[in-house]
Amino acid sequence: MPTMTAAQRRAADKAEYDAFLAACPSRQLLDRLSDKWVTLVLVGLEEGPRRYSELSRTIAGVSQKMLTQTLRTLERDGLLTRTVTASVPVTVTYELTPLGRSLQQLMAQLKDWAEAHMDQVLTARDSYDAQP
Repeated sequence: MPTMTAAQRRAADKAEYDAFLAACPSRQLLDRLSDKWVTLVLVGLEEGPRRYSELSRTIAGVSQKMLTQTLRTLERDGLLTRTVTASVPVTVTYELTPLGRSLQQLMAQLKDWAEAHMDQVLTARDSYDAQP
């Protein structure tokens, strides 16, 4: 293995995780995080562990299939944990991991920004659509 200078190592490290490069694995993560259901699940778990049915009621319009898929992918990515408690009936809860909590604040801000600026976006859309 050839010796690399510090500058070459930094360049290699940057190339490894540069989302502007087509082959960068961080693009997959960005793609996942840009999903509306991911944002809503992360924000929905901000107050602590929740059961599936609680999340389903909180996130209006999410299908059972989409919520299940979203929870599984977030668990796979290490952003939440699924805990099964032996009881009658069995209780399953979902909770953010430390990694998930570090992302949750950002997602909550994104949700808040969208809610606060929706009127401006709608006005801009109407203005754009009215152009010949």
